[in-house]
Amino acid sequence: MCGRFGQFSPAETLAAEFNLVTPPKYGPRYNIAPNQPALVVRTARQTGGRELAWMQWGLVPSWAKDPNIGARMINARIETAAEKPAFRAAFQRRHSLVPADVFYEWDRKKGGKKNQPYAFKLISGRPMALAGLWEYWETVDGALETFTILTTSANRLIETIHDRMPVIVPPDVYDAWLSAEADLVLPARVAEPFPAEQMERIMIDTYVNDVRHEGPECLSPPVERQMSLL
Repeated sequence: MCGRFGQFSPAETLAAEFNLVTPPKYGPRYNIAPNQPALVVRTARQTGGRELAWMQWGLVPSWAKDPNIGARMINARIETAAEKPAFRAAFQRRHSLVPADVFYEWDRKKGGKKNQPYAFKLISGRPMALAGLWEYWETVDGALETFTILTTSANRLIETIHDRMPVIVPPDVYDAWLSAEADLVLPARVAEPFPAEQMERIMIDTYVNDVRHEGPECLSPPVERQMSLL
């Protein structure tokens, strides 16, 4: 699954990576959690180009009576998203890319020990594009736009910690994935686990476990952070 990630590349880097006309204005986030807002790339309805939008993490279907359902919809299995009522409409028409410099996963320890967090990133240093779906939900106070991150089976770098990982879309597939017809032609390729040899796993401090913690300290190695507190 994907339960936490970070967006902290410079705005110019995001603009270049996702072919955006205007660099986004945002502050770096190192510990984005469910129900929080994040930047999402989608196809602009008016121009047909790409745009960045702020959306809440946790997809709320258009038919939902209560937006709190989004807390249970942060991830969707790419193998079954086209069939599930909560994701079916979005899978057919509203694909997105979720920029992520890192995502986190926890090695669930036994015997009462704290779960050990790991950060996963691309060796190239480029931001990842996580495959997402987005939805539009009408409220009495206006519109609420939300998103979910698609997952697939884990590659060999992640499988010792978790059996699932986010779907990472290769750059040459961005346009096709964002198009309305992507669900008809791409699942077989996109659903494949991203190559493990292009990623790295970094053991980090348990500081990131607390969703209230932010900043680059979230990526501190355990020993380094312990020393800095002395």
